[in-house]
Amino acid sequence: MKRALVILSLIVVAALGAVAQDYRFEIGASLGTSGYLGDVNKGNFLRKPGISGGAVFRYLKDYRWAFKANLTMATISGDSQSENIVFADGTPYNFKSTLLDMGGQVEFNFFNFGIGSKYKNLKRLTPYMTLGIGATMASSSGKSFMAINLPMGVGIKYKLKERLNLGAEFTMRKCFGDKIDGLSDLNGIKSSFAKNTDWYSLIMVSITYEFSKRCRVCHYVE
Repeated sequence: MKRALVILSLIVVAALGAVAQDYRFEIGASLGTSGYLGDVNKGNFLRKPGISGGAVFRYLKDYRWAFKANLTMATISGDSQSENIVFADGTPYNFKSTLLDMGGQVEFNFFNFGIGSKYKNLKRLTPYMTLGIGATMASSSGKSFMAINLPMGVGIKYKLKERLNLGAEFTMRKCFGDKIDGLSDLNGIKSSFAKNTDWYSLIMVSITYEFSKRCRVCHYVE
């Protein structure tokens, strides 16, 4: 009887340990919509929404902080006539661009994100904010352009299971360049590198899977 109780206790402890297991990395895919602000769209970045999709990789530092790398493809478009924008030469302009976005971001969770140990006050649902830096390669009308971008935004994460996460994120990317739409200086007014720039947005839904268990030595988590 005592042996049975010992075996049962070991099984319970092992099961609880499995539930509370932490992982260091996360990988997954994302899909959503993209928008644009620039020379031929001054107000509504979802006036002509495009399609976006990509891959996501995270290093999970702890329950609050994560470092994310992304590779995303998106389409953007614009039309000066639909926005009632009139340029100095009177010519209407429109464009379609395909973007390749590569970058890294830091994420801060408002709550300890996870499931398992109650004493850690883990939450299955948390909002977060993100900031980073990246590069955008754009192709429009047979021409290619490249610019540094600054992504900033907010999101929400939900833990479906121990290692499976669902997320939604909205970011705006400020491009330090004015040609991701293939258009530049349409009013003939030169401005600074930082001021005369394009923006684009990404609204993405992602599903990710955690892997690589943390190595535990005594009570220290590597």
